[in-house]
Amino acid sequence: MVEALILILFLISGSATGWMGVHLLPQELLDDVNAQWVRFGLTAAGAGIGIVAGLVFRRLRQQLMRQVRTMPTDLLVSRAVGLILGLLVANLLLAPILLLPLAGASSLVKPLAAILSNGFFGVLGYNLAEVHGRTLLRLFNPTSTEALLVADGVLTPATAKILDTSVIIDGRIRGMVGCGLLEGKVIVAQTVIDEMQQLADSNNLEKRGKGRRGLKLLNELREAYERRLVINTTRYDGAGTDDRLLQLTEDTGGTLVTADFNLAQVARLKDLKVMNLSELVIALRPEVQPGDELNLKIVREGKEDHQGVAYLEDGTMVVVENARSAIGERRPVVITGALQNPSGRMVFARLDQDRAPSVVGKESKASKAPRKSKSNERPAPESR
Repeated sequence: MVEALILILFLISGSATGWMGVHLLPQELLDDVNAQWVRFGLTAAGAGIGIVAGLVFRRLRQQLMRQVRTMPTDLLVSRAVGLILGLLVANLLLAPILLLPLAGASSLVKPLAAILSNGFFGVLGYNLAEVHGRTLLRLFNPTSTEALLVADGVLTPATAKILDTSVIIDGRIRGMVGCGLLEGKVIVAQTVIDEMQQLADSNNLEKRGKGRRGLKLLNELREAYERRLVINTTRYDGAGTDDRLLQLTEDTGGTLVTADFNLAQVARLKDLKVMNLSELVIALRPEVQPGDELNLKIVREGKEDHQGVAYLEDGTMVVVENARSAIGERRPVVITGALQNPSGRMVFARLDQDRAPSVVGKESKASKAPRKSKSNERPAPESR
């Protein structure tokens, strides 16, 4: 019902505009033609424009309603306040123009200026509220729980993450954003896009593949996280991409995400926030690696007949091959591999025979020696 009412209102508005708009035409033009037919033609044209405008408005209204249903309340309020403040500033600046005594064709400047100023400042206030909305709400309600937590230093706002070319080409940034490891806005500088475009246009096959892979990943991030991914078009003066990224990080107060060790060191030298992907991988690496030697107690049997199960100090289960007979004993084992899945981590190992007690080795050698001597002393069939 509401959708049909919107179309009817736009149809009536367009038709009325066309019917009354005939008076705006020059009188010389109306003298040469039938004014009634011109009025009907303008009415039909206005009705058509009204229908198109109604369809566009209905589509925008549907998208807005979907966003409102899923949008947090604080973000909705901050955007509304930002839009109202933007329109207020626009009308304050527009007041002197509306008071100008313009006549004739120059009078069209007033409605044109009103449309442009309201549109520009309204969108500007909306965007500023989207970026700094929570700060704006804290100004209106300084006693809120969030404001108190921020003031006490318990809650810190998420900083923007500025991506380097190396970390985009690496590809693992997609998983970091997807699992929520990177909070806040993700900023990609224009200089980084230009560098990847140069790589994609390179004659070198390897460089061309890296550039195309980076551009493809940015397109995927844009489709999946449209609101979070921001393209910064500011042109900084610098010797290269690294220098411009450092300037952007310093201006925005964000965190530089890179896989370049030298760039990370320079950023720390300039007292900037930096996240080195290589250091992050090392920090998240499991404590147990294939080839490590441990001394574990076999506590129970495994799924297979020959397997035993032990546990690390953090509770990680270790499946030990050929350790079913050693249940209840502490044996040296060698880690052979690990399996990581969303539910946890499982480690595989085998008994370390080289670290077994030396007595066992002596007994095995002694047991083998007599058999060897008996076989040597056994008379040949011909001597019998």
